[in-house]
Amino acid sequence: MVRFVLSRALKAVLTVWIAITSTFFLLRLLPGDPTTLMVEGDMTPEMQAALLKTYGLDRPLWEQYVSYLRELVQGNLGISFRQIQPVTDIILDRLPWTLLLAGSAFVLTIAVGIPIGVTAAVNRGKWLDRALQGFGISANALFVPSVAILLLVFFGAQLGWFPIGGAIDPDTRGMGAYLSLAHHLVLPVLSLVLVQLGPYALTLRTNMIEVLGEDYIRAAQARGLSARRRVWKHGLRNAILPALTLMGLQLGTLVGGAVLTETVFAYPGVGRLIYEAVGQQDYPVIQGAFIMLAVTVVFANALTDMLYAVLNPRIRL
Repeated sequence: MVRFVLSRALKAVLTVWIAITSTFFLLRLLPGDPTTLMVEGDMTPEMQAALLKTYGLDRPLWEQYVSYLRELVQGNLGISFRQIQPVTDIILDRLPWTLLLAGSAFVLTIAVGIPIGVTAAVNRGKWLDRALQGFGISANALFVPSVAILLLVFFGAQLGWFPIGGAIDPDTRGMGAYLSLAHHLVLPVLSLVLVQLGPYALTLRTNMIEVLGEDYIRAAQARGLSARRRVWKHGLRNAILPALTLMGLQLGTLVGGAVLTETVFAYPGVGRLIYEAVGQQDYPVIQGAFIMLAVTVVFANALTDMLYAVLNPRIRL
């Protein structure tokens, strides 16, 4: 088990390093000079040179890269060109909102997907099963921003049931603040769940059908175990493992979808921060946000692999 964990940890570190390197060099290929956004009016060549030197942008690219890695190891993501404050502080101020959005969508997808997938497998060929198959195939073609915009226009703008932007009403306190938070969260979370739910439930349904045909399930039936016990205790435990792996792999899509959803709903998370930083050519903020999201996704996938190994010891071999 120790060897397995070390192997997954090394792969996770390598993946994060590749993400950091790719982000660093790709951002340097963007047109424009970020220093032009840091002063009002015209900037003389002397002012531009001074700013480039202050932020180390006058050095060769490889020196900037080595220096960035050195600072990154120490937990320093740099200074924002636009806000003139540590990038770490800016991201940590927005990160809880993104984690709340993505985490809520993740939990809701599992909580709804498991009973739907199991019920469809048990009632194979019936209307619920056919409906799930249709929805699962259609959900693969859904684009998160399109779903978000449709929900925003219909439930937010036309019906007025939910807010069309933001994360919480101003000047709310106590229980009212929590209710306002949940109210603002409904449409963004629903946008992500609609895209993720179909493939997850469909995968679980397929696995359950296969598991329910195994010999040990028939043996359990012969011993007189109830159908509920056979399905939910013996069948689900084995069928959920591949679905769990799929959900871990979909975390990247979920985080990416959260970024797009935050932009549509003006939600104050890391995704909205990236959108604002791209428009401002604020390289340190863009780098820091991408790295933070990459680390989150890689860590979640590594944790999923380890959890799978715990539930299924054969995977360690």
